[in-house]
Amino acid sequence: MTDRYQVKLDGFEGPLDLLLHLINRYEIDIYDIPVSTITEQYMNYIHTLQELELNIASEYLVMAASLLAMKSQMLLPAQQLNDDYAEDEEEDPREELIQRLIEYKKFKGAAESLKQKEEKANRVYTRAKVDAEDDGENDEPLEPGEVSMLDMLDAVNRLLKQTKSRTVQETKIKKDEISIQMRMDEILDKIKIETTGTRFHDLFEEKTKPHIVVTFIAVLELMKNKDITCVQPNHFDELVVYKLEEQA
Repeated sequence: MTDRYQVKLDGFEGPLDLLLHLINRYEIDIYDIPVSTITEQYMNYIHTLQELELNIASEYLVMAASLLAMKSQMLLPAQQLNDDYAEDEEEDPREELIQRLIEYKKFKGAAESLKQKEEKANRVYTRAKVDAEDDGENDEPLEPGEVSMLDMLDAVNRLLKQTKSRTVQETKIKKDEISIQMRMDEILDKIKIETTGTRFHDLFEEKTKPHIVVTFIAVLELMKNKDITCVQPNHFDELVVYKLEEQA
């Protein structure tokens, strides 16, 4: 794996979409965005991609630079900030971003109903059936892509932090010695077709960076191929991976 892996961020159409996701996830007021908080969360996402040595679209990096510049500007002393904006003392460095987010949110909302109808029409993957009288545990059909890329990166980021505390030299294993296809086959063998699923963290048997990187890429490939799906029962719960079975 000598070249950087190109990840298509299916969960996000661009940096504005990612920012809206963060705003919703952390219940931030879109009209009063705390720049420091949103920048920190956004940069965590970018740093994890860089840690995984994955390609990042330039538009995400441009937004990262804009957020960092905005954060620095917001930290300026009040007097200095007023001097910089002497012609318009009411100007807010966040105003342009807020307006862009509001406009984007309107277009996104208008398209959401059409997208849901299309997904419903194309959905051919479901959980195994559960008895409706089984202690009220009858779940809704399992939909591919229920977990966002951000949720998966959060989980992988926690694993990467564990590797930094390890001092053994096994982290120096060359990545090209670990086959992505082999990991895909191993993951499919590990995941059983059952309602309980497999915990996302259990797919990463070795807590070394090369193993984590290749396993994560293998998971993305399997999800893209619709061989598996990753779900989250409740917000911030542990991720669970299921093998998908095409229905006749």
